[in-house]
Amino acid sequence: MPRFLVDSLPLATGELSLPDDVVRHLQVLRLRTDDSLTLFDGKGGEWSARLVELGRRSARVHVEAFQAVERESPLLLSLAQGVSTGDRMEFTLQKGVELGIAVFQPLVTERAMLKLAGERAERKHERWNDIVRAACEQCGRNRIPEIRPLMTLAAFLAQPRADAARFILSPAGERQLADYPVPQAAWLLAGPEGGLSTREEAAAMAAGWEPLRLGPRVLRTETAALAAAAAMQTLWGDFA
Repeated sequence: MPRFLVDSLPLATGELSLPDDVVRHLQVLRLRTDDSLTLFDGKGGEWSARLVELGRRSARVHVEAFQAVERESPLLLSLAQGVSTGDRMEFTLQKGVELGIAVFQPLVTERAMLKLAGERAERKHERWNDIVRAACEQCGRNRIPEIRPLMTLAAFLAQPRADAARFILSPAGERQLADYPVPQAAWLLAGPEGGLSTREEAAAMAAGWEPLRLGPRVLRTETAALAAAAAMQTLWGDFA
């Protein structure tokens, strides 16, 4: 059934006019009057609804019932990702949503090839938010993951995170996930193309981050964090 994210939904049943972006999506999908659909506002739960009118620039639905459906993992998983170029970062965000990551922290690192600041950084953040929202529509999540503002790795490492296990993805790591006790929350730290520098890895480990190895092969930036997230969900989350 088609799912649509609507930021403001009524607390009771009744008719609702849909925003322009949803109207365009309805038209692309060629939905018709009386078709069923699902609405959610990103704060938890979802509403069943029925399309009662679809015009060129407007649409109305009848909101029928609320279901307290949650599809979040019992493992609160967060990803600090060095910003990468091309579509790699967008791919990581999209698939990270599907894998149940709850918080994304984009990072400026020494080897980052994509330079973001000021208005350009704001536009990129808006684009990332759009990708995360669309991914939630597709994968069935009813809570929108948080994308935090871009920050430097040094500033990020200075923040206390005593309430979560912390892992830095590194080919130099000697321990694997199965060697650690089951956490309730975990952070992953992954570098951009070329990985984190030796100095950055040392700073992370000095701040209490555990170096984590994912097998004997070198993984690309768009693979490493997603592979680790899938492994964590299998061992500690809702993939088991």
